[in-house]
Amino acid sequence: MLKIIIENLNNKEIISQENKRKVIEIIHENFVDWMHACGKKGRCTTCKMIITEGIENLGPLTEREEFFREKERLKLNERLTCQAELKSGTLKIRVAEVNKFPHMEYSD
Repeated sequence: MLKIIIENLNNKEIISQENKRKVIEIIHENFVDWMHACGKKGRCTTCKMIITEGIENLGPLTEREEFFREKERLKLNERLTCQAELKSGTLKIRVAEVNKFPHMEYSD
């Protein structure tokens, strides 16, 4: 079982029974709106998440994530939801300020 907690969306809990899933797939399948300007292809950083807990439950950085890390567009506690695979356990994340939608209410 996988669990994602989005802290600045009122600690929204999302659960998936399947292991090894892309984070954005789990989020979208649970009807949570999450930005992804390039269509989930790892070409931008609009889908980035800030990880506050559980980074060890993610698979290794992808080539695209390494590219953005080298360009200093992803910090050590940030990953792309369209690239990062949640292998097991719980992941606590936050929506980056720059990637918040105006039509959604965020908690902080």
